[in-house]
Amino acid sequence: MSAALPDRVDVARQVQARRTYEGTLPLAAMQRLHGSLATTEGEARYHVEFGRDELGVAYLGLRVEAGLPLVCQRTLDVFVQPVSIDQRLGLIADESGEAALPPGYEPLLVPDGQVGIADVIEDELILALPVVPLKPGEPLEWKDHSDEESEEKPASPFAALAGLRKNT
Repeated sequence: MSAALPDRVDVARQVQARRTYEGTLPLAAMQRLHGSLATTEGEARYHVEFGRDELGVAYLGLRVEAGLPLVCQRTLDVFVQPVSIDQRLGLIADESGEAALPPGYEPLLVPDGQVGIADVIEDELILALPVVPLKPGEPLEWKDHSDEESEEKPASPFAALAGLRKNT
């Protein structure tokens, strides 16, 4: 079942109904992500599903595809970083529930039983950002000028003192 993305949802009801959401979310709507982007143009395509696995663990399955406009730290050019997220988040009511999650699950703390799906999508995009954005395929052009400088002999700082000594 596909539906528009609500602001907040009741997790227990969503899991019980095995609810699914699909659509796109504009990057301009993600306030916390703005500071890391070169522009807020573009959108993230998402697929969210709630359910229980064979062990009875309530989860939120999340797939997100987006192109994030970033500034290359090497060339200062704007480029689009493709991001693909495929994550299964185990829904836990308190921090002690994290230890009970099976391998492959990341914890999603929902103490009040409510979650903002758009917030979860934004969180995952923030976590997917590279620490240092570098435009793919850009060669590092580095020219070491130290060899050229070493051929020229710098004047000795004691040359002036040698001149004074000869005058006395």
